[in-house]
Amino acid sequence: MENLPFYQEINNEAEIFEHAWRNKLPLLLKGPTGCGKSRFVEFMAGKLNRKLVTISCHEETSSTDLIGRFIIKGAETVWVDGPMTTAVKEGAILYLDELAEARPDVIVAIHSLTDHRRELFIDKLGETIKANPNFMLVASFNPGYQKGFKELKPSTRQRFIALSFQYPEAKTETNILEKESGIDHSNAKKIVAIGNKIRNLTELGLAETVSTRLLVDASVLIHSGLAKRQSMHVAVVEPLTDDEHTTTSLKDLCDLMI
Repeated sequence: MENLPFYQEINNEAEIFEHAWRNKLPLLLKGPTGCGKSRFVEFMAGKLNRKLVTISCHEETSSTDLIGRFIIKGAETVWVDGPMTTAVKEGAILYLDELAEARPDVIVAIHSLTDHRRELFIDKLGETIKANPNFMLVASFNPGYQKGFKELKPSTRQRFIALSFQYPEAKTETNILEKESGIDHSNAKKIVAIGNKIRNLTELGLAETVSTRLLVDASVLIHSGLAKRQSMHVAVVEPLTDDEHTTTSLKDLCDLMI
């Protein structure tokens, strides 16, 4: 338990996760980029003492990449399990990060793992594998990202129980920055205030707003000795936008507040 990654619980999510695992229910984590979804899964895998298999979904990832394939080894052809098959067999926690980015064949492949069957069909082998009793499927999804383009179908969403994540309220986020970076309380409060100010500037039309992850990065740089304003510029402003006018406005805002 001493080696658990730091995670600040906000709304009883650890107990919900544990109940989902015990009851063999798949779990969907909904929330914006960098709000702690992946860290939460790492934390729970450590807490439950389960192996964690993480797959970052994208449009190039096929079901073959996840389930497995035949490879030529010497003079023979052998089957090699993919990460999903390994997780199902070993009773690991399988974390599909950004599930909405996955190709349709990946979504189809997980359907039989998300209902009462809890099984994986390997078409190339003509085999069906029953999931280990300890196996759990967790997926994450960013509902606000490219709205209308990368949505999960209701038929997929309703196979999961779901938890919503948001950026933490200021006091909690300040504590996270202190714990994650070692930065002092005064500077942590200022960084969080900047983060919240930018989040409320909806007129800037940013594709993504400031994540807790970016604020942690800025805190780490400041704690290591990089100048505060420069830390905010490179860790918060530059990753957010390429628009010159917006970049200048955000840098000016950071310079005024820290």
